[in-house]
Amino acid sequence: MARARKLEEALAALSQLADLTTEAAIATLRQTLAGKYGVAIAQASRLICKAEIYSLVPDLVSSFGRCIVKPETTDPGCLAKTAIAEALYHLDYREEALFLQGIRHLQMEPVWGGKEDTAPALRSVCALGLVRMNYPQMLSELADLLADAKAEARIGAARAIAYTNNPEAAPLLRLRILVGDEPQVFSECLLALLKLTPVAALPLAIRFLDPPVDPLVPQRATEIAAMTALALGESRLPEAFDPLRRWWERSRDDERRQTALLAIAMLRHDEPLDFLLAIVAQGRPQDATDAIAALSLYQQDAVLWQRVCQTMSQRQNGSEPS
Repeated sequence: MARARKLEEALAALSQLADLTTEAAIATLRQTLAGKYGVAIAQASRLICKAEIYSLVPDLVSSFGRCIVKPETTDPGCLAKTAIAEALYHLDYREEALFLQGIRHLQMEPVWGGKEDTAPALRSVCALGLVRMNYPQMLSELADLLADAKAEARIGAARAIAYTNNPEAAPLLRLRILVGDEPQVFSECLLALLKLTPVAALPLAIRFLDPPVDPLVPQRATEIAAMTALALGESRLPEAFDPLRRWWERSRDDERRQTALLAIAMLRHDEPLDFLLAIVAQGRPQDATDAIAALSLYQQDAVLWQRVCQTMSQRQNGSEPS
């Protein structure tokens, strides 16, 4: 009970900090980082990050070192170390040792029926830190993370690889895609690959619009196809329009057709937008409804949304679109 009361007091003291730049506020933050309550350390780290208090970087580093010793008791849930790493990343901390320690850290904690690793978010943040400082062996570290047992960490690896802007990292992503993974991991890898090597990645991406069906997990193919379409849309590659249009034309499933039109809208080029407006004007009622839903991405674009509304009005009035 005493420990819980002290934690509440520490959190209350942090919540009362209005101006984080005062000497009193700095002292409170420093005292919290030196304490033994992971939740409070995490909150203090977030405040330091938000206020960009560079003078407390050494205190963040020191707190990280303490939290990684017997972490299950000093930092349950890995909340403090993750928040510290995020703060240091945003404060442009450039010492590789801490991020290397974090990207390799496993924290197995008891859960019902066994143990669970609570550190994948920490490993992901530290991957970004290594990329930002251009650590010489970062691709080896990212390759290891891309094979991590936790999907969250593999997603973090894919995002970090995209952040490198280095086409030489593309084979790592291609291998992860071809080996197979959960849909969300697959999507992040494909997005990263399309960013690093858009021309070379496009044929591979198109293949996954119609992936083979796994009889043990038949729904997985549907999810992968949808993720592929949205990744192509997010890539904004003009060359992705024709494959997405053809995928829409040959699809019979309503949900898949809706996803295709949304992906086409995400391309944000004139030809795809004209295609969607033509569906609104002359397509089947359901297709027109789906196209309008896809074009709702542009409601904040006054000129384009006026075209959508005008086309809808002309269809309702039975007049020819202008």
